[in-house]
Amino acid sequence: MLKFYYNTGPNPTKVALLLEELEIPYESIPVDTRKGEQFKPEYLAINPNAKAPTIVDGDVTVFDSNAILLYLAEKHGKFLPANTPKARGDLLSWLMFIATGIGPYSGQAVHFKRMAPEKLPYAINRYDFEAERHYGILDAQLGKGRYMLGDTYTIVDMGVWGWARLLGFVMDDGALDKFPNLKRLMDEIGARPAAARALAVKDKAGHAFKAELDADARKFMFPQNARIGL
Repeated sequence: MLKFYYNTGPNPTKVALLLEELEIPYESIPVDTRKGEQFKPEYLAINPNAKAPTIVDGDVTVFDSNAILLYLAEKHGKFLPANTPKARGDLLSWLMFIATGIGPYSGQAVHFKRMAPEKLPYAINRYDFEAERHYGILDAQLGKGRYMLGDTYTIVDMGVWGWARLLGFVMDDGALDKFPNLKRLMDEIGARPAAARALAVKDKAGHAFKAELDADARKFMFPQNARIGL
């Protein structure tokens, strides 16, 4: 059975959505980053980047959420656009846009606004601006069709959902209302039974992740702080 190493962050959640959409059996295995489980030797053996998610599918190991989306979609032949060079180019372009733009800028916006030990106006402004710019690009693309790649629901939409459903936390409350096309997609995906199941993985499995952001959690989540004595 496929093993899905996860936590409740945006990247594992979008993989959980695909797994639920595919309706394939899998074993969910928690990686509690606030307890430092991502640094255990047995986990580093399958994901040297010490992040979640990771999947182990028989003798195949895949880490990085967008790589997992692509691997699973291609393996099962579902949630992909038409099999043409143009459609595949669009798929890869938007999938990598999420990987290199949406995820990193959203993550940094959250970090500097909500997690950093000191609030730096320059950093907050930069990442807020870039997050808003990137989500504006998604909104414009969704103004051209029902889904990111036209009329077909694909892994690109799932990748968008992982982050955009949390836009109020990434930016500010009500931020999603600035992007009506994106909000339409979030509402549609959020109403899918697979989305509800994806959000309930930890409850179904009985996994309780550490909620406190105490000194130990900060040590594991922000190891760079030790370099400057924080």
